Amino acid sequence: MEELLLFFMTFLLVLCLYEIFIVRRHRKDDSKNKKKKINDPFEIVYLERKYRLDMDKVPYNQLLQLVALTSSLDIAIIVSIIVRIESFFVKMLSGFICTICLIVVSYHLIYLFYKKKGMIKK
Repeated sequence: MEELLLFFMTFLLVLCLYEIFIVRRHRKDDSKNKKKKINDPFEIVYLERKYRLDMDKVPYNQLLQLVALTSSLDIAIIVSIIVRIESFFVKMLSGFICTICLIVVSYHLIYLFYKKKGMIKK
């Protein structure tokens, strides 16, 4: 029960922090930010370059929300895994390996979601 509570608390905390510091700062309002160039978060740039997302078709604010949920879920899963391990070295090693694997898998799932909707450049 403690692990489940830790998972949800971590998820909600990271999601709130991500919303405050990333999503709100980068949210695009069509009337205000048409001429301004806003630096995109790294996650958006990664998805755009690696998976060739067509940013003209992809709703930017929806993508920000999806990335926030995905990143929060990834961090909550990693924290839940690391808490169960006793050795510091094994914690660091497994945390690093889990982080890389989860990021690759979760961003690939985002790519598949947008590919199914036809929002990928040819």
